[in-house]
Amino acid sequence: MAFDESCIFCKIVAKQAPSSILYENESVLAFLDIRPLNMGHTLVIPKAHYVDIFDIPEKELAAVHLVAKQLSFAVKKATGADGISIIQQNGKAAGQDIFHFHVHVVPRFEGQKLPSFHDLKTVERSMLEEMAAKIRQQQ
Repeated sequence: MAFDESCIFCKIVAKQAPSSILYENESVLAFLDIRPLNMGHTLVIPKAHYVDIFDIPEKELAAVHLVAKQLSFAVKKATGADGISIIQQNGKAAGQDIFHFHVHVVPRFEGQKLPSFHDLKTVERSMLEEMAAKIRQQQ
């Protein structure tokens, strides 16, 4: 499995960095974003390091999106969201800032305008763990 020592997501996969894990199988990992657009904002990644949509093989791409769909139900129910946004950015010009392929599962609420990813603040781990427990209960 490809691993990039400078990649924070690779470190999360290797359990070398903290995360609030929601789901894990042999090829996919899902965890809460430390700088969420809304509480419950989940990142779904392949465990192997792929930079973007142009790099990831179709089999791994499909596996990531299947998990994103599965977690969408749990995130929506746990947060009481009115909807879910699935966001995936490729390249710096598109807003990608972590160059390990990832899909955002973002709970959304009626009338809400989302802030820019660059304006987001880090959330305390205890708050993330509390939300992770709620989401895991819905799976």
